[in-house]
Amino acid sequence: MTRLHEIKVPDVGNVAEIDVVEVLIQPGDIVALEQTVATLETDKASMDLPSSAAGTVQQVHIKAGDKVSEGSLIATVLANDEQVSSAQSDRPIEQASTPIASPPVEAAVSKTPEPISPPVEQPVTELLQAGIPATHKAHASPSVRLFARELGVDVVKIKTGSGRKGRILKDDVKNFVKKVMSEGVATGGAGIPGIPAVDFSLFGDTEIQKLSKIKRLTGQNLGRVLLNLPMVTYHDEADITDLEAFRNALNAEKASGELKITGLMFIIKALVAAMQQFPSFNASLSADGENLILKKYFNIGIAVDTPNGLVVPVLRNVNNKSITELAVELAEKSDKARQGKLLPADMQGGCLTISSLGGIGGMAFTPIVNAPEVAILGVTRAKMQAVWDGKEFMPRLMLPLDLTYDHRVIDGAEGARFMAVVKQNLSDIRRLLL
Repeated sequence: MTRLHEIKVPDVGNVAEIDVVEVLIQPGDIVALEQTVATLETDKASMDLPSSAAGTVQQVHIKAGDKVSEGSLIATVLANDEQVSSAQSDRPIEQASTPIASPPVEAAVSKTPEPISPPVEQPVTELLQAGIPATHKAHASPSVRLFARELGVDVVKIKTGSGRKGRILKDDVKNFVKKVMSEGVATGGAGIPGIPAVDFSLFGDTEIQKLSKIKRLTGQNLGRVLLNLPMVTYHDEADITDLEAFRNALNAEKASGELKITGLMFIIKALVAAMQQFPSFNASLSADGENLILKKYFNIGIAVDTPNGLVVPVLRNVNNKSITELAVELAEKSDKARQGKLLPADMQGGCLTISSLGGIGGMAFTPIVNAPEVAILGVTRAKMQAVWDGKEFMPRLMLPLDLTYDHRVIDGAEGARFMAVVKQNLSDIRRLLL
């Protein structure tokens, strides 16, 4: 029996607005079950929306540039009952840009490409609420005040309105936004002089390549973090000679094709044990900067590179999971990423992020804190070094670690003590049993 079926946006993890990047169907098209009908994009991922029915497209309700959310109607399809998926709302939509998962790594370090903070939409509120001192009373109707709040504008900042007796109108709010935004762009934001535009074609051939939304928002977030967080990076090394020997012994016991344990699992456990000892590392600063929000859960983000930008899938409640359980969960996240099914919900709720250069190499780097977290651990490739034990030089496998933290929350002494505990946990994994 044929009937008209509605294709809607399924649950994408509490994302209010999703951009429609491309619509791949039009009325009259024949679509198959699970065929991609549109490409959607959030601030964290680009996703393919599959058709939940097979049949003839009757009407398309969206176009490129629209914004949709969970439950939004995409299209109607004339389909047979047996050609309709019964679980559209429960099935995650596919991610168009396939993320690269963290593969195993030499010398007990994950080969996850260089991580970065997950992108967040940059609010214009900070710019709009800056500038004019609030020394006068604003004359505006309730509807205009609501309109201003929706744009993030404090009407008190508008000196005078164009209405009768200086009353503020909607046009005044719009003009204020335009003025502030143009000034913000011209100065680079926060009063910092902007980089002047250069016509590079004067010096040779050029090509314009548009940045993905993820990369644009990542750049905005990094700029905001650098302007707002006083960050310090502490560099050290951990002796993982015994850890690596134990890891190799564990993997040698496994049957062919069985899941192998990577060094990243031990780094996660060592990190969480230190976070339990130093609660300020498992915290976030309140928006007003007056309070520290201490978290009672332990979720670790692992930064991963993708063709469209960097994302940070989160492993949850790692303090309650064994090394093997963490390996299984990471493998599942990696497989999900390779299949393009990493959703925004998979990248939310992190307490602290691990940023690894893995097998790429390097001696050290300064990862940027993934705000609102207060710290991030950077890892580069381990290498054999001659280490003096008091009597002679011994060959030891040393792992470089780079800890960046928010100096408003964590001071230098606490950062050094935290890193010392992480090193102890990695150097003698028996400590993780205490």
